[in-house]
Amino acid sequence: MATQEEIFEALKQVYDPEIGMDIVSLGLVYGAEVAEDGSVVVKHTLTTPACPLGPAIQTQAHAVLSKVPGVTHVKLELVWSPPWDPHTMCSEEVKMELGIF
Repeated sequence: MATQEEIFEALKQVYDPEIGMDIVSLGLVYGAEVAEDGSVVVKHTLTTPACPLGPAIQTQAHAVLSKVPGVTHVKLELVWSPPWDPHTMCSEEVKMELGIF
């Protein structure tokens, strides 16, 4: 069975094409649940509800998660609450790269 840590590590391969940084470091992944049968549910958001690249990000996420050993099914739940806030949700490295202080 895959672990939550493996899921987050895999999702670090998924980049927001507009910002050029991974969705985990950007704070866009809110959580992941792994069931005993290998089903994975990931709750995530986008930088904005009008993000035109949302479908591309979801396609990439589904592809990388499907390759994680032990994963049998992937469900991506797009959520808007809480709204993404780069000041509080991004990693320190991303804040430095984006010039957020």
